[in-house]
Amino acid sequence: MNPPKTLAVLQPGYLPWLGFFDQLMRSDIFVIYDDVQFDKHGWRNRNRVKSATGPVWLTVPVLHKGLGWQKILDVKVNNETAWGRKHLTTIRQLYARAPYLDAYFSDMEQILARSWEFLVDLDLELIRRMSSWLLIDRPIVRSSELGIEGDRCERLLNFCNYFGARRYLSGSAARDYLDVTSFSDSGVDVEWQDYQHPVYPQQHGSFEPYLSTIDLLMNCGEKSANVITQQALTEGH
Repeated sequence: MNPPKTLAVLQPGYLPWLGFFDQLMRSDIFVIYDDVQFDKHGWRNRNRVKSATGPVWLTVPVLHKGLGWQKILDVKVNNETAWGRKHLTTIRQLYARAPYLDAYFSDMEQILARSWEFLVDLDLELIRRMSSWLLIDRPIVRSSELGIEGDRCERLLNFCNYFGARRYLSGSAARDYLDVTSFSDSGVDVEWQDYQHPVYPQQHGSFEPYLSTIDLLMNCGEKSANVITQQALTEGH
């Protein structure tokens, strides 16, 4: 008997953290939630890398002033400044002594040197490229392309039913609102991610967790996927 399909749903992020890719690896179908409200102070357009003085933000400027409530998929990049070049310069400088800078930098340069109109397209291109570096091969589907409606929990359950997934993998933050009973009544088990951040070799002194996965890749290269799944493997997933 085949194991039940696992579905995960996450909003897109810019150069996402390790927990994002842990969910991707532990799922069979991965839905990018791109037609919900854009949070101006979230992770859709920014993330952190490490310097000698602590974390440094890499922020993609977006157009939002006077635009009111926007869906993530509608948010446009503000290309008035050379933000991509700035991010590349920062990464090159901060990871100049990292063992795997050369393995990934040219690919990053090819992506960040382009002029992007929509933030979600930039995020997805980076997610897919980083997934390939991590040797992750999972179908990634945009929620906006599915035509599936419903309120918060109902829609997530509808995604599961649409793909025939009998397990829904969720981040711990959803414990506050997810109606687990409605899932179980529909024959879908809810599994909580509860990600325990691993420690790995870094540049610039003592370990700093919750950075972009770029930090891990620059330091650990082809071992990065094993570092991410350390928690999942110990739990037997």
